[in-house]
Amino acid sequence: MSATEAIEHDRAGQTATAQADEPQPVPGATPPQTPPLIAKAAAEFVGTAALVAIVVGSGIQATELTKDVGLQLLANSTATVFGLGVLIALLGPVSGAHFNPVVTLAEWFTARRGGAGVTLREAAVYAPAQVGGAIAGAVLADAMFGEPVVKWSTHDRSAGHLLLGEVVATAGLILLIFGLARTDRLRFAPVAVASYIGAAYWFTSSTSFANPAVTIGRAFTDTFAGIAPGSVAGFIGMQLIGAVVGLALVALIFQAGREATE
Repeated sequence: MSATEAIEHDRAGQTATAQADEPQPVPGATPPQTPPLIAKAAAEFVGTAALVAIVVGSGIQATELTKDVGLQLLANSTATVFGLGVLIALLGPVSGAHFNPVVTLAEWFTARRGGAGVTLREAAVYAPAQVGGAIAGAVLADAMFGEPVVKWSTHDRSAGHLLLGEVVATAGLILLIFGLARTDRLRFAPVAVASYIGAAYWFTSSTSFANPAVTIGRAFTDTFAGIAPGSVAGFIGMQLIGAVVGLALVALIFQAGREATE
């Protein structure tokens, strides 16, 4: 073998070794690409519907199994934590797994200011999909448990301390999601967001709706998780205020660092 042939042989070996070290695609896997808007809308509809079905359905199940309100809330919150975590992990790669108009609006707002996020067109599609999904999820849960398919809730939640709870719950949710984004740790969102919602069930007076779409959907069921239609506007108003507070906290806490000067 000549010197030239030896060099070419060595280069070929190095190339093969480098290619072997690189991660190889899973056979049959779809190459990464941006999903079409219709797929994103479908993911938001299905994800929000499933989330509300979990919240309402587990609430109905809990009240049928025990009369202890504490155990009912424990069952309801536990099912929500597991269900929400799974839904974010599954649908996050498609639509971002917002399932929540305030998250969508907050992301659109940050995108306007130079951050990554949804466009105005996407936000205009996401919100109706989320609301429609929430209503469908409540109807589905009632149907599964033999409840009236649509019956307006009589569970009044208009007290001032409950409205304050919604501000706190929503502000914390926005701070968590966009704080993770600012620190490049959104991969932890399925666990972190689900865990926060589970905790907020217990530490907020409102049991943490923190979501206008879910609030609207839960007005359609007169069960454990319901909210009277007359209380919906107040909750949504407080959720929007909470979103503003949450974004303000993100801007304050996660400021870009300054380079040290000699």
